[in-house]
Amino acid sequence: MSRRAAILNTWLRLVERPALARLNVEDLARVRRRFEWQARMLFPLPRGQAWRWTDRAEMPVFEIGPTDGARLLYLHGGGYVFGSPRTHKGLAGRLAARTGIGAVVPDYPMAPEHPFPAAPAAVLRLYRQMVTEAPVILAGDSAGGGLALSLLAQICADPTLPQPLATLVLSPWTDLSLSGSSFATNDQTEMLLPAGGITESRDVYLAGADPADPLASPLFADFAGAAPVRIWVGDGEMLLDDSRRMASRLTAQGIDTSLTVEHNLPHVWPLFPGWLLPEAERTLDQMGAEIRATLPLGQDAD
Repeated sequence: MSRRAAILNTWLRLVERPALARLNVEDLARVRRRFEWQARMLFPLPRGQAWRWTDRAEMPVFEIGPTDGARLLYLHGGGYVFGSPRTHKGLAGRLAARTGIGAVVPDYPMAPEHPFPAAPAAVLRLYRQMVTEAPVILAGDSAGGGLALSLLAQICADPTLPQPLATLVLSPWTDLSLSGSSFATNDQTEMLLPAGGITESRDVYLAGADPADPLASPLFADFAGAAPVRIWVGDGEMLLDDSRRMASRLTAQGIDTSLTVEHNLPHVWPLFPGWLLPEAERTLDQMGAEIRATLPLGQDAD
């Protein structure tokens, strides 16, 4: 672990985790503003990248880089209640820069204004539109990683839809029933997510729906015929078992799956740029390599 990682971990545990622990529905506007302000300071779009706001599939989307050829559909995290393309454009942009492809980051509907199943329905509409234009690579982090896997399950259930080239997820939230043992055993090693905040976000998002519904919790979904899935997670995360069990389920269904478990790194660590966390760049390099390996001949950034 780098020295900068140790410093970042301390900051997250002492400052950010307590702040998230105070999350409640009444404070959502403040939490959303705070995260967007932090992202503007810490997670900017790489210099020189073209970008534009457009409307696709009945929602705003932030588009980065080329508009032709295969594109990355990146779904942001935030517990289904906060986060936006503005908070994750830097991460999506750094992946786009490594691969030479464009990225689309949708401002998908969030709770409490738009509870489940609004988000899964919205990203499926967007995928249907994008895949008619060119191949798509799915990616996402935390709740957005779970949403990407939920979308993959929906694609698998519709034989008329082409598969994505691959699905890459960071610290995905795959089990909204919170049945993984690491949700309790890793409470002391978790650097960012508070147990109470996760539970409250879940309840706000589901609005009474069954947390074991496969559309909400892709851990319980079927993935027959799915394209390769790549998962990254930290060994101290409360959601560690969401990734471990997801990888096991995918493998049991015959899906080409890999799981990378990193030591002592925080939830969704590639969100942080290299000057804050050198390990983030290493993981983004791995993700970039996985994406390039799937691209049609002639579209590889190398």
